[in-house]
Amino acid sequence: MTRRRIALGLCMALALAAVFGASLYRDRTRRPMYTETWWDLFDTVTVVSGYADSAGEWQAQAEALHADLLRYHQLFDIYNHYDGLTNLADLNEQAADGPVAVDPALMELLVFGKQAYALTNGACNIAAGGVLALWHDARESVQAAQTASGETARDSELTALLPDETALTQAARHMDIRDLVLDEQAGTVRFADPELQLDVGAIAKGWAVEQAARAAEARGLDSALINAGGSVRAIGTKADGSRWTAGVQDPDGGDVLRTVALEDGQSLIVSGDYQRYFELDGVRYHHLIDLATLQPARYCRSVAILCRDAGLGDALSTGLFCLPPDQGQTILKELTGAEALWIFEDGTLRASDGWPAEAD
Repeated sequence: MTRRRIALGLCMALALAAVFGASLYRDRTRRPMYTETWWDLFDTVTVVSGYADSAGEWQAQAEALHADLLRYHQLFDIYNHYDGLTNLADLNEQAADGPVAVDPALMELLVFGKQAYALTNGACNIAAGGVLALWHDARESVQAAQTASGETARDSELTALLPDETALTQAARHMDIRDLVLDEQAGTVRFADPELQLDVGAIAKGWAVEQAARAAEARGLDSALINAGGSVRAIGTKADGSRWTAGVQDPDGGDVLRTVALEDGQSLIVSGDYQRYFELDGVRYHHLIDLATLQPARYCRSVAILCRDAGLGDALSTGLFCLPPDQGQTILKELTGAEALWIFEDGTLRASDGWPAEAD
């Protein structure tokens, strides 16, 4: 009887090992590393690297992670509509007419957007869609003209494509976050100002990365690094137990200026003037708009945020980029576990008190 039980137990163990890639017996420090690259998320390139017991296990985890991120991408899209889905593009068209029922994930993002506004003293404002749309359209028009002309178009001609002050001032009258009315109990959203427009670009990518990473962890993914266009989130450690690392890039495209070793669950988020921009008459017009001046922010070249929530990091990187550094430091002092690194026009760096030493 004892031998039968031992034999049965051995068979069950072998069966489980087969199902889970022999993880019960393999030296986990020697697990292979896998990498996936996706181009269909948040208008950027997303690279995920990680370790798993087998190619099948990794593929299942990667497909689930991509599915989560793609769903968030579609929910938060302000330019396109999707069948069977009420997303931000729908909300921007319909919410002025009355309450619109939304997906719980979209409601959670909008609630967080209001929190981000308060946290950054209004520098990160998801209700500023009207102002941001003017700059987005200008960027598209100038870049298209430059491409079509083969760089022969004169800057003086292209300057006419920039948003004029009257249009910007008019749009700024309709970005009061209080006009975004959220009924969490009913699950509905409405705009008290019919000309309000949402743009969640300042928070959506980081928030989506954080939520997708948490879901992946719950599914058993224990070693991965997600990098969605500069929004980096660590899951666990590498197979050998060392920490994942992420770098802060030189805004001029040179070497990495600082490398950070990320703890499990930690994120590094970077916002800079080198990501989406065009230049006219030697002036760089980028996508990070100072809502106090309604012009691209000029306080620094980039801001990197290190914290334990990629959504918070995204909001802070945008907000602090669009504020004087001293005000950014004041905001950080009210938070626990969030640090910042500023890079300025002259190449100098300024780190908050808790920014870690350079990683090996």
